Amino acid sequence: MTLNYEAAVLQRSGTPLAIERVSAAALQPTDVLVSVRAAGLCHTDLEVIEGSLRYPMPIVLGHEAAGIVADTGGAVTRVRKGDHVILSWNPHCGHCFYCDRGLPILCEDYLAKGPRAVQFDGQSKARLADGRELKHLMFLGAFGEYCIVADQQAIPVPKEIPFDRACLIGCGVMTGVGAAFNLARVSRADCVMIIGCGAVGLSAVQGARLAGAAGIIACDIDDGKLALAQTMGATSCVNAAKEDAAALAKKQTSGRGADIVIEAAGSAVAFRTSVEAVRPGGEVVWLGKIDVAADVAFRWGALMQEKRIRRSSYGDARPARDFPLLARAYLDGRLMLDELITERIRLAAINEGFAALKSGRAIRSVITFH
Repeated sequence: MTLNYEAAVLQRSGTPLAIERVSAAALQPTDVLVSVRAAGLCHTDLEVIEGSLRYPMPIVLGHEAAGIVADTGGAVTRVRKGDHVILSWNPHCGHCFYCDRGLPILCEDYLAKGPRAVQFDGQSKARLADGRELKHLMFLGAFGEYCIVADQQAIPVPKEIPFDRACLIGCGVMTGVGAAFNLARVSRADCVMIIGCGAVGLSAVQGARLAGAAGIIACDIDDGKLALAQTMGATSCVNAAKEDAAALAKKQTSGRGADIVIEAAGSAVAFRTSVEAVRPGGEVVWLGKIDVAADVAFRWGALMQEKRIRRSSYGDARPARDFPLLARAYLDGRLMLDELITERIRLAAINEGFAALKSGRAIRSVITFH
């Protein structure tokens, strides 16, 4: 029997998402059918809507989600019907050149199939009522009542964590916390600057706090977000619209600069500030992004003196390891997730949710189902 459900479909960039009735494909042996219970609205989705990220269409967006396993293919052993899961958007083969080197984010299968907006087996898992094949953003397409994913993408987590908070772990929280823990490996002696206090940046603030950083400088142009950063662990704040962030970092470190700078704003100005604010021999992690065809210019002297710069998309995530740990950190009161949610909306209000994200009014709008 064919499963029909509602999903938000983007027919072409620059137009609103439309709520449409779609049909799920038959499950393949390693497929997992997930009843989506919550999905966060992320800037990456907005970039596809606006056309700065280019994908084939029609497409179902959404890549930050949590739900319940509704059914599985016959070969699935990792999860069972009824499990509560957070979804990962980085499936990987486990045996290609990059996977063998511990870089699943560069998996050759992942990189080859991602631009085609299919699922990890190369297939579409849903169709419109008129029979047209639907594409899926980042191997998920979670802005719908259901989605079908590869079994490795459905990560079981404790049932005690609410879905609207669990979903945030699947992208923004993992990326930010992972930048501090997995990539920068923040230590107790470090002064860390985080540029940009949206969902990812605030998660990086928390990652630095959990790692025991000696100082955490939050940088943004919104005083409200800076105040929230302080509640999450920032020891000082700088409004970059009013003060020189790099100068403040040096002032607080005897003129050296921050040991680690994590950029999560996604602007040319923020990228330049990150390399100006880090000390000689320090480390910069870029999490934000701009249009893939855009140029960014730097003062050459700011790139010298043995500084290390790394770009990361997912905080060096190992979802099967990291998602349950982050869920437990929330349940233990060590990781703040409630405060990241600006509003909870229904699927029908998704366009208003993206308007709030674009304007900066929302840190995270979360769609809740059922």
